[in-house]
Amino acid sequence: MKNRFAFQPRYFLFWLAYFILAKAFFVAYHWDQTQALPGTTVAGIFGYGLRLDAAATAYMCAAPFFLFVVSSLAGPRFPLEKAVRFFTTALGIIVGMLTIADLELYSAWGFRLDATPLQYLSTPQEMAASAGSAPVVTLLALLGLLLRLGWFLYKKVVGPLPALPPAFGRGRATLAGLLYLALLVVPMRGGVQQIPVNQSDVYFSDRPYANHAAVNVPWNVVNSLRMQNAGPNPYQFLPDSTATRLTQQLYAPTGPDTVSLLQTTRPNVLFIILESFTGKLVGHLGGERGVTPTLDSLSQVGVSFRNLYAAGDRSQKGLVALLSGYPNQPTTSIIKSPRKTEQLPHLARVLRGQGYSTAYYHGGELAFANMKSYLVTAGYERFTERADFARRDQNSKWGAHDHVLLTRMLRELPRQRAPFFVTAFTLSSHEPFDVPMPTRFPGESEAAQFRNSVYYTDHVLGQFLRQASRQPWWANTLVVLVADHGHHQPGNTPNHAPAKFRIPLLLTGGALKPAVRGRSIATYGSQTDVPATLLNQLQLPATGFSWSRDLLAPSPPAWPGGAAFYCFTDGFGVATPAGTVTFDNVARREIKRTGKPTKAQLELGEAYEQTSFADYLKK
Repeated sequence: MKNRFAFQPRYFLFWLAYFILAKAFFVAYHWDQTQALPGTTVAGIFGYGLRLDAAATAYMCAAPFFLFVVSSLAGPRFPLEKAVRFFTTALGIIVGMLTIADLELYSAWGFRLDATPLQYLSTPQEMAASAGSAPVVTLLALLGLLLRLGWFLYKKVVGPLPALPPAFGRGRATLAGLLYLALLVVPMRGGVQQIPVNQSDVYFSDRPYANHAAVNVPWNVVNSLRMQNAGPNPYQFLPDSTATRLTQQLYAPTGPDTVSLLQTTRPNVLFIILESFTGKLVGHLGGERGVTPTLDSLSQVGVSFRNLYAAGDRSQKGLVALLSGYPNQPTTSIIKSPRKTEQLPHLARVLRGQGYSTAYYHGGELAFANMKSYLVTAGYERFTERADFARRDQNSKWGAHDHVLLTRMLRELPRQRAPFFVTAFTLSSHEPFDVPMPTRFPGESEAAQFRNSVYYTDHVLGQFLRQASRQPWWANTLVVLVADHGHHQPGNTPNHAPAKFRIPLLLTGGALKPAVRGRSIATYGSQTDVPATLLNQLQLPATGFSWSRDLLAPSPPAWPGGAAFYCFTDGFGVATPAGTVTFDNVARREIKRTGKPTKAQLELGEAYEQTSFADYLKK
């Protein structure tokens, strides 16, 4: 009888040990970051992480403990041990797969696995392509090892289920089972305190990696699913009135934009979004020389913006920021909710209302990450995507190579009714960096492959622009070149670092006035500021784009030189001429400062995070 009633505590200990084992896999896989931590901090990863591990364990035990109660009522014919083993095996495999997927995703994204990958389930081929550079064989071997160790733990810690002695009544056994079930509430909540356990309870270090490592992945996935689109606003840093006032300072009227870049108010607009073009590889932004010779040469004959920052870190987030001027969300993306995106402004819709014809080109599948619903709502009249290209012109993962995409555009643009607003989104510089050209930068590392893919896209872009400049439509065309987001390579830049978010923005084309060619704009701004900047040059109102400000107008009085807000998973950064400050929303403390940012700069970031997410919740 004693062994029978020790089974449930042993089962609890098994899951707790399994989660600790999974955590050990994480710190070992990321040993280059782990070994940089003091020994006490490494120990803290396991010690502080126990609260979330215990919470996840309690949830794992709920169903088996309930089965114990059912078995006590049903009698010995109930197949309790088989049911518990089946349940444990199924969940053990799921937890193992989440654990192993998280190992590599953390390397690429810089945050623990949450609900983000679920955005891509409708397009499994693209989801697989995103992981194309992952060491699949190694990860499968690690999964097998983790599952074998988990089975070993189960046999040693849990073992077979002892029978209930005949003299022990069903009623007493049922009460004992109910008591164990009720006790699970305490670890589920992380204790008896008023507020249930959350990520902040395991954040203990000033090193973001250590805090991330302490998080329990299955708990994090389920919690992020539960928190999506939910209220109240989790980013309540300041009184609402204060947050609104501080945010509005960034968009305060400063007088008319007196900078006129264009020779006409109704040019064609060719809006080209460059996949993952980080400023770290753009020479005229202070990055590596020789990787983007096209962009660097265009900075001498076009208009370059030197301090533009991506609003977020994923393609679908960049689209919304660039085309709708709308801020990103730190743990989700508004593009997942068509009901919300229907309420957003859009450049295509505005320009179509002004008589522009519209078209959208992409070599991949538009259904990826729910982008097509957003683009259809935006009002594009014609779409060209992966299915419209021959198989021979596609790479092994994503779709049509960039040179194929641009060649098709060059062929079709003369037939596009003027004035036109045509958007193109490249893809060859996305993982796994499969490009059809000889290697320019030697090496097999991820950074070398990424450099080669960026060089390829830059090269074919140069060819496209040279040929386009000889077309009749070129003289009345403004070309906007901007990245969708940055990249952690080269240098494996931390997820929060400003270098990961700084991206190029260039204006070129025959519609530019000769006098403005070669101009450099130093104002700090975000992708969200592109729509207002463009519309004001076209002498069109940008009032619908309330989160967008004109980068060519005088800077706000409170922020001379401008300011750029960006967010990453559960954190944000604010960049100004004074420097950059980054902040962890969960730990509620700064991550790092560069330069000499002021206290007001951090308060601006808190206010912006709070008000922008409140706006998202209301849509």
